[in-house]
Amino acid sequence: MSGTLAEKLWEDHLVDRGGDGRPDLVYIDLHMVHEVSSPQAFEGLRLAGRAVRRPDLTIATEDHNTPTTDIDLPIADEVSRTQIDTLRRNAAEFGVRLHSLGDADQGIVHQVGPQLGLTMPGMTIVCGDSHTSTHGAFGALAFGIGTSEVEHVLATQTLRMMPFRTMAVTVEGTLPPGTSAKDVILAIIARIGTGGGQGHVIEYRGSALAGLSMEARMTICNMSIEAGARAGLVAPDETTFAYLAGRPHAPAGADWDAAMAAWAGLRSDDDAVFDTEVVLEASDLEPYVTWGTNPGQGLPLSGAVPDPAAIVDPAERSAAERALAYMDLAPGTPLRDIAVDTVFIGSCTNGRIEDLRAAAAVMNGRRKHPGLDVLVVPASARVQLQAEAEGLDRIFTAFGAQWRNAGCSMCLGMNPDRLQSGQRSASTSNRNFEGRQGDGARTHLVSPLVAAATAVRGTLSSVSDLDGAGESELAALDGRTPIQHG
Repeated sequence: MSGTLAEKLWEDHLVDRGGDGRPDLVYIDLHMVHEVSSPQAFEGLRLAGRAVRRPDLTIATEDHNTPTTDIDLPIADEVSRTQIDTLRRNAAEFGVRLHSLGDADQGIVHQVGPQLGLTMPGMTIVCGDSHTSTHGAFGALAFGIGTSEVEHVLATQTLRMMPFRTMAVTVEGTLPPGTSAKDVILAIIARIGTGGGQGHVIEYRGSALAGLSMEARMTICNMSIEAGARAGLVAPDETTFAYLAGRPHAPAGADWDAAMAAWAGLRSDDDAVFDTEVVLEASDLEPYVTWGTNPGQGLPLSGAVPDPAAIVDPAERSAAERALAYMDLAPGTPLRDIAVDTVFIGSCTNGRIEDLRAAAAVMNGRRKHPGLDVLVVPASARVQLQAEAEGLDRIFTAFGAQWRNAGCSMCLGMNPDRLQSGQRSASTSNRNFEGRQGDGARTHLVSPLVAAATAVRGTLSSVSDLDGAGESELAALDGRTPIQHG
């Protein structure tokens, strides 16, 4: 029987078919753990007298509550310190591999898996974090799960889940210079809405996707959850294989050859039927920014703040009214006229080496806008080390930005990395909910290129708005340069 890639992966991992409205039981290949969603799960094991079923398929890292400065000192925030200390005790007690602050492989969980070669095509991957969909960029079926499900996977290496519907999002053509993967996913979410993917696994397809680097694909899959989807994925190809080759946990020798042969067959059949299909033309896209309080409230940067009175649907109109009141924006305001207080470059969406290279290329030889705070936070310690080896940190500090240690940081307003009430940010993270970056904070989601250009001008901007930005500079920053690793 023909099928989509997602359906094939599900069938390959099916332990027991529920039927009659009951969930299926699915085997899990990799379980990633961090400090936020795991304490109650480990306590449940302890109370039940259970062990971790497959500690060899479980890996933990510290990311959400980690400070990004003074990591050699005790964590100042009591809650964060308790969360981190609890994970360390649980990992030691249950024999789970842990990458702690100061470890070269510490970082945001969705960066650590790929960079270690733990994330591979054809796998099922779960983590107690909604952005686990990031790993789908490798042709893996990757889901975020809740605390009780974390405990179930720790105890059994399986998970009970309801089957899903499938969606194909096809992006054909070539992205215009200065338009990146972040703009693609913001445009998709603006098109289908934050509930458009509900109950679906989205497969991203088309020539535009095929031309993107792995890191750009990870950005797109990362934000699948913001469209309401359960997961997002891209079929593996030569770009995938080139990224994985030589990584610490990737197969080697004859095992690599066998893996490549198996991975090459991981794709949807030509006659596979998707429940929903969406098509976009890459050449129609341009830099996108959000103006409201959910990722679906986004527009091309060339646009203006919408007028709720022009929105026909009553629910959408009411949501727009509330969003504009919170964001303190007037209808009709050109998006390029919106001034920000802070620029944040980082997160599991855009804190990888290619993101930092793109931002540094824009900042190089320029200075930040007076009075603006700029934070650059790498997604992992390995990314930090690589950026420093390439001299990116020196470009950031010469520009006037703060170069930090790895962690989730301002994405969710953690520790001191947060906005004050009423402050506004241009952020490369994934969520612009009310209070996400601090109580009363106002967030505009943008790409690293838009973030860097905004840091120069002080208002939401694209690279094309900068003095001296030519086609060659824009063409070098489109997210199609493959990552180099040693």
